[in-house]
Amino acid sequence: MGTKKNKIKIVTIGGGSSYTPELIEGYIKRKDMLPIKEIWLVDIEEGKEKLQIVGNLAKRMVEKAGLDWEVHLTLDRREALKDADFVSTQFRVGLLDARIKDERIPLSHGVIGQETNGAGGMFKAFRTIPVILDIVEDMKELCPDAWLVNFTNPSGMITEAVLKYGNFEKVVGLCNVPIGHTSSESKLLDLPEENLFFHYAGLNHHHWHRVFDKEGNEVTKDIIKKMYDEDGNAKDMENIHQIPFFQEQIEDLEMLPCGYHRYYYLTSNMLEHQLEEYEKNETRAEQVKKTEAELFELYKDPNLKEKPKQLEKRGGKHYSDAACELIASIYNDKGTLMTVSTRNNGILSDLPFDCAVEITSIVKASGPKPINFGSFKPAERGILQVMKAMEEVTIEAAVTGNYGTALQAFTLNPLVPSGNLARTILNEMLVAHKKHLPQFADAIEKIENGELK
Repeated sequence: MGTKKNKIKIVTIGGGSSYTPELIEGYIKRKDMLPIKEIWLVDIEEGKEKLQIVGNLAKRMVEKAGLDWEVHLTLDRREALKDADFVSTQFRVGLLDARIKDERIPLSHGVIGQETNGAGGMFKAFRTIPVILDIVEDMKELCPDAWLVNFTNPSGMITEAVLKYGNFEKVVGLCNVPIGHTSSESKLLDLPEENLFFHYAGLNHHHWHRVFDKEGNEVTKDIIKKMYDEDGNAKDMENIHQIPFFQEQIEDLEMLPCGYHRYYYLTSNMLEHQLEEYEKNETRAEQVKKTEAELFELYKDPNLKEKPKQLEKRGGKHYSDAACELIASIYNDKGTLMTVSTRNNGILSDLPFDCAVEITSIVKASGPKPINFGSFKPAERGILQVMKAMEEVTIEAAVTGNYGTALQAFTLNPLVPSGNLARTILNEMLVAHKKHLPQFADAIEKIENGELK
């Protein structure tokens, strides 16, 4: 940005998202730190109605706060991006109906179906990466000095695609999962969050962490003990079924796993639960679609001038607040400690230098400065390296549209059985998401013509 601007312009792509009121609330909370002039909420034609509803609520919230910020709603991304200082992305290609397919198609074959893990997660990346790279091209032309704050999932893969294939350095990936762990584990220890240091390291939705107190003592084992003593297994996530991890395994890790590790450490248990939901047409995506419809009914109320409490049930709470804090920390060179996806640069010695990792970092005006974590023990290192290779291959498949590369990614993914079943699920999902996968057009045509079985 060069010299600090007195008035800033913030753009949100996917502005019609149900999360937007939390984003606006986060900016209002930080009004003394962020001299905002304009907020632009951008969406696509299919999201036009939601953009109007949520955009009008955003305007009412700003007005109630007595602020003179201009809130613009537009379907013209380029108009919005011109001279932006910060661009946040929170979009879903194919909307929630695509997520339902991501979950239900693998489950119909008796395989884990999840938004960011397994076959569903890879397909979300296939649909999203070409779009984020288009956005980056627009940014290079219209706001080359802006920071891109991404919390579109799968956040780590999206961040890596921007760094590697978009050749755009000013990008930070965000996720609400570490915030949830920090909050629940502080409560377990009955200590304020600010009296503890949480050190996260790994990949987005696949990290571990250690915890230290103000005196420098490690308290990770105390948390593990309390998790099981109180039959608590600290509830860490709204949107993941809470099956307790095996105590002996967590004690052996000497670290705390992320909630998503249940899909890898407890695959059969999680699959059993997912299949029960699948049979009742109550997969997580179907539940979210219902919650979202209820939220938008609330948002329509012209008397509503604040973020409704029900938004917290959506599973992404703290997301938007994290984005606002990140922007405030960059703008003010605050040095806030945050867990973000950023380029590894040797911080995790077990992973490639140029890949994206999720790591506790100090956020300065020049971006995140990751805190060194060192190397992992074999149990974590092994799965971490497989997961990173799977991410790299998934990103390459998303960019090239190469069927063989996509099959490699499916084969690497621990949640997808290899062989004919992987191929069957891949083919079925390619056809189901045809509209949003132009890069795979040749492969899809061959599948439809019976040439690829």
